[in-house]
Amino acid sequence: MAPIPKGGTVAVTGSAGFVGGWAVRLLLDKGYRVRACVRDANDPGKTTFLREMPGYASGRLTIHSANLDEPGCFDEIFAGCHGVAHIAHVSDYNDFDYVKNVCDHIVESVEKSGSVTRVVVTSSIAAVIMEADIYEFVRRPVLYEDRYPDESNPKRTPERGHGYSMSKIYAQQAFTRAAEKSGRWDAITCCPGDNVGPILSAHQKEKGPWQHNIELMLLGECKQNQAYRPWMTVDVRDDAECHIRLLESISVRNGERFIAWSADAVPVEEINAGIDRLLPELRHDTPAITEIHPDHIQKREEELRGIWAGVELRNDRMRAATGVRFRPFDESLRDCVESLISVAGVEPQRRPEVDASDG
Repeated sequence: MAPIPKGGTVAVTGSAGFVGGWAVRLLLDKGYRVRACVRDANDPGKTTFLREMPGYASGRLTIHSANLDEPGCFDEIFAGCHGVAHIAHVSDYNDFDYVKNVCDHIVESVEKSGSVTRVVVTSSIAAVIMEADIYEFVRRPVLYEDRYPDESNPKRTPERGHGYSMSKIYAQQAFTRAAEKSGRWDAITCCPGDNVGPILSAHQKEKGPWQHNIELMLLGECKQNQAYRPWMTVDVRDDAECHIRLLESISVRNGERFIAWSADAVPVEEINAGIDRLLPELRHDTPAITEIHPDHIQKREEELRGIWAGVELRNDRMRAATGVRFRPFDESLRDCVESLISVAGVEPQRRPEVDASDG
């Protein structure tokens, strides 16, 4: 199917969110018309930042209430759109019947539009790497688009924390099948890594684990990452740019999926210490790392870190299809910290100032 036309109209679900907000802003910067979909368009805490974008004053950006849980909520919004960036989160990833119903009614709205030619569905690296057996990373250490978690492992169940990954894979497949059946539009999947970068609104500081973890570091708390996994990062602005370029690309095909990450793997210890390294003016009082693992996992720390050190992150397909150049992590971390302070009013825990006259 066709890519979206330059200056066309794009609906963005989850526009109040971290990635969705940046998708709206960058689409406007590129000259598109944007229909921003949020659960409640009258909630100033989550929509004021959208109304402050220049495109809203001119009418090029419109904001629409659309509760993802209500069938038909996108019917009028998608009508006349050329593309959809489906970035919104569902309410419950462990209820597969509910996830199916949400996918079905969004597909129905795309079909009813008669105008949408491409949908980019936001998935996650959890759909690539969320294994029930960590030794699967020893057997298959290359993390690229055609890699999926071992679905045959009996421990891969919602009860064991895999519902998110399983639902993301289901959504990808559901949209792909629907697009193939329709023949009028295509579905492309984007699997972002761990999003870091500047927030656009105060409420976004807790609308994603990674910027919230950086907020906690600023406040004096830093928890070890699960199974000692390094952060596999992408700047939120680059992630949003990937979504847009997938909407625009002439080289992608229905059912393809692409990973949006910089291919950097950064240990939480480096991130924690990096705030003071990048912004010494803050005098950030770098907190100690809080160990979250039980004793039997702590005893395996060296082994687990070695397994993660042996994996290879790839983004070849995304770079080839879109030409996106990913920012270095230091830039993402610096801009995230400064936005948490300036936009969300986070007050960092600081070291006492040293009086030069002392001693």
